[in-house]
Amino acid sequence: MLREETVFGPIFSRRLGNSLGINLLPEKGKICNFDCIYCECGWNSEGHGDSAIPTAAKVRNDLERMLRRLASQGTTIDSITFSGDGEPTLNPEFPQIIDDTLRLRDRYYPSAKVSVLSNATRVHLSDVFNALHRVDNPIMKIDAPTNELVAKINQPVGKYDVAEVVEALKRFEGDFVLQTCLLKAPNFDSSSPEVIGGLLEIAKELKPRLWMVYTIDRPTPMAGLSKLSADEMKLLVSPAIEAGLSVQING
Repeated sequence: MLREETVFGPIFSRRLGNSLGINLLPEKGKICNFDCIYCECGWNSEGHGDSAIPTAAKVRNDLERMLRRLASQGTTIDSITFSGDGEPTLNPEFPQIIDDTLRLRDRYYPSAKVSVLSNATRVHLSDVFNALHRVDNPIMKIDAPTNELVAKINQPVGKYDVAEVVEALKRFEGDFVLQTCLLKAPNFDSSSPEVIGGLLEIAKELKPRLWMVYTIDRPTPMAGLSKLSADEMKLLVSPAIEAGLSVQING
């Protein structure tokens, strides 16, 4: 489901409400340093060869045009969400784009939240962290507690270390949203004690202001994946709830 516009929607999100999307990557391709087996955008290799990354000026102009039109129509926007076809922080002008988006949000939709869905691989970079720290909802992904399982679920391109990502996320001092996808595949099960136990330890260590726990909801590029029910996930993360963490479950 590749997005063919830089600014798209709004669409209803299970987690964010009526969400206006921003794609900081190619309109007819995909660029990501993960190749997740459940990604609704498909495999990286299916990116159709488009490598044109939108500039800050294009994003600003497209976003302002869209916000002006939606405001004139009286359309409700709960979140302006950076998602798109890959990892948004890979756009080299990401910090400038965040600044522009916050200014436009304040002008047209001051009650809307600005959210960024990220795999957290670049949060160790100061300019990326500072930009993420300015948005309302920096939503950082950790799907697995070990590098071995990350390799199966997220298939990182290049170096990735769970422990290093956890250390980088500590810079938020809990003022961020942790996001985790739980699922079952032929070669792993997120609900197994060793997996969920490790994820619970990470969540308790980071103490995010919200832990979004969800499962697959759309067609996936890898066959043989299955979702968990909301009741299953609630039971799995109950130790975190009992420890006082705020948990949002989307089945």
